[in-house]
Amino acid sequence: MDEITRQTPVRSVGGNRWCQLVIGMLCMALVANLQYAWTLFVTPMNSRHHWGDASIQLAFSIFILTETWLVPIEGWLVDKFGPRPVVAGGAVCAGLAWVIDSYATVLPQLYVAAVVGGVGAGCVYGTCVGNALKWFPDRRGLAAGLTAAGFGAGAAVTVIPIAGMIVRSGYEHAFFFFGILQGVCMLGLAMLLKKPNAREARAPGKKLVVTKVDYTPGQMIKTPLFWVIYVSFVAVAAGGLMATAQLGPIAKDWGLARIPMNFFGMTLPLLTMTLSIDNVCNGFTRPLCGFISDKLGRENTMFMIFTGEGLALLGLMEYGSNPYAFMTFAALIFLFWGEIFSIFPAICADTFGSKYAAANAGTLYTAKGTASLLVPLASVLSTMGGWNLVFIVSAVVTIAAAISARFILAPMRARWIGLRNRPAAAAAAASPAELNPSKQGAP
Repeated sequence: MDEITRQTPVRSVGGNRWCQLVIGMLCMALVANLQYAWTLFVTPMNSRHHWGDASIQLAFSIFILTETWLVPIEGWLVDKFGPRPVVAGGAVCAGLAWVIDSYATVLPQLYVAAVVGGVGAGCVYGTCVGNALKWFPDRRGLAAGLTAAGFGAGAAVTVIPIAGMIVRSGYEHAFFFFGILQGVCMLGLAMLLKKPNAREARAPGKKLVVTKVDYTPGQMIKTPLFWVIYVSFVAVAAGGLMATAQLGPIAKDWGLARIPMNFFGMTLPLLTMTLSIDNVCNGFTRPLCGFISDKLGRENTMFMIFTGEGLALLGLMEYGSNPYAFMTFAALIFLFWGEIFSIFPAICADTFGSKYAAANAGTLYTAKGTASLLVPLASVLSTMGGWNLVFIVSAVVTIAAAISARFILAPMRARWIGLRNRPAAAAAAASPAELNPSKQGAP
């Protein structure tokens, strides 16, 4: 029996790997408000300082760009120094950002806080996802999905008390109080984080296509395989974002936004109800689809889910004028779209190894930032051919990514990993073209 197959479930001195996963999820939940609770502060800040919504929201754009594009660097720090100091630094930055916001009297201070907060959120997000990938080589999809789901769960729990404090005590007090609270809690949790040792990081013998070679980010980006994965991430993220970012304008143009809808005894405007359900689906799908990909394989799951998203987009286009159909298909789009934050980190670690998983997953995560730059294309398309053109383009791009995952990525990745997992003697018999590092990116 293979040595890896005989491994027992991983445990560590400071608690088993499931404890590490829960700690990571809690850290993600605590940092989530920097993104998801921001909207609660915009109107109060504008009422106080009259900066204008556009100028205030520029701070949010700065935050997102900083959070996304610095994750590769933060991931490199995790791989080099471990998760504890990186999350601790992120906790300090996350808390400090909201404290700065609480004292901001001019816009530049708001923008500085956005940069500091983006660094903090990136440190926590990249570290927790990367650490989960290392602890769970056998369940990477589930682990990454649960960790990513924690990013939304925190906002769901704290959004009501934050909103209440803004009303009672002012937005400045809410910024200061929750900034200190979240920062201190994350700092304490950071001290409990650890990276697995060589024995703890071994997989208990699952039947996934997994490499035995560890690639640095520099080696990874030289491989054609990485760019196939990256383009697929951009395509699915952009296709989903182009549609989901426009749900509000679409609902208003179709005369649906303010229609009262009853759901579990609550009556809310259709758009509000739809967004609430969509956020639940967006969080739920991450561990669910990650778990499915652990069982059925990454590319098989990508094929099914991406195809489902494309069909849901076309369904919303065709039947979305009906209020109930609008809510149903919008929820399905989020259900099929949110899984990119579990499957793509998992397939990245499967393909390029565990040792540099945090930096590699962070490098791949920049695809989210690239996709966000394509979102304004939806407005251009809507002026050219109406909302139907937006849905058609989004669906075509997403379904193309599904076909690519099954019929291009799967065989390409299997061949790549199979070659590098061969015994040395078999590898020596391979053709020079297969083993040429300049062409294949092998270390």
